Amino acid sequence: MTIAGRTSGETVVVAGAGRSSSSRGGRDATWLIAVSAALWGLDGLLRKPLASDLAAGTIVLWEHIIPIVVLAPFLPSALRAFVRLGLRDKAAVVVIGIGSSAVATALFTRAFTIAGSSGDFITPLVLQKLQPVLAIALAVIILGERLRPRFALYAVPALVGAWLLAFTDPLHLTVSELEPALLALGAAALWAVGTVLGRLVSPSLSPRHLTTLRLGFGTVGAFGVVGVTGAPVLPAWGDAIGLVLLALIPGLLALTLYYRALQSTPASRATLGELAFPATAALIGVLVLGTSLAWSQWTGLAIVAVTVTVMGVREARTRRGAVLGKTTVSG
Repeated sequence: MTIAGRTSGETVVVAGAGRSSSSRGGRDATWLIAVSAALWGLDGLLRKPLASDLAAGTIVLWEHIIPIVVLAPFLPSALRAFVRLGLRDKAAVVVIGIGSSAVATALFTRAFTIAGSSGDFITPLVLQKLQPVLAIALAVIILGERLRPRFALYAVPALVGAWLLAFTDPLHLTVSELEPALLALGAAALWAVGTVLGRLVSPSLSPRHLTTLRLGFGTVGAFGVVGVTGAPVLPAWGDAIGLVLLALIPGLLALTLYYRALQSTPASRATLGELAFPATAALIGVLVLGTSLAWSQWTGLAIVAVTVTVMGVREARTRRGAVLGKTTVSG
């Protein structure tokens, strides 16, 4: 999921293509959306042992190196496509790679490590579900889109749900709970920036080229994260298998399946299928990783999941979306 939906600069971009493709009568693949989302939910299971042994910067670096090696055959054509872009689009691609991929993943990994030290492996994962709400707000700032009043019907419950989820006692905050929540929200905000900028450059780049460029510049950014944080470049051999699994399963494999499914799945159904992510993350957190959530946190999880789903279904089915402008961002 770190490379994919959090990645996520590309997922919503492709969703637009998915809607148009589905209108051409392709077979609905909501089940495949759910499979890819469930793979994202495995992130915590694979990340926990790595976060215990490795610095966040090291994990982030290899989460980028491994997929870009797999995508190396597509790198020359992606670079040629990048050279043909205008200055604005080039800058957007660089921000997607360095900011929305490398820095965002580093923030998320750090949040996961801190929260995990207190036994909560669910909150950083599920707070990512706020990304569509943040993307809509950022579309107003970056793309000049205008909000309808009903956007508050999505934003307010989502923020309330995030608050309840992030803190064991939402009325009494502690620094130990506040830091990972802010880091996770920072990561979600950067992934939302990637979504909006991805929309900006999507007319000029294919999804494959955008994914390859994102991982390529993300690798450069990840080396920067390693340099700034002083994290070691090379992991221990004992962590190599875990890094490969993390980069390729909830990373590249999930993203590839998601792209394929969106070619024939309406966005409204895709949003429902994506609920497999928080459900899987919660189940793994409770049953495998030993996380115990308070009743208020379970309530917050449900509010976030339901709000984002309702927003996605509503915005996909109406011609008068919550956002007015050149592009309507949907969950």
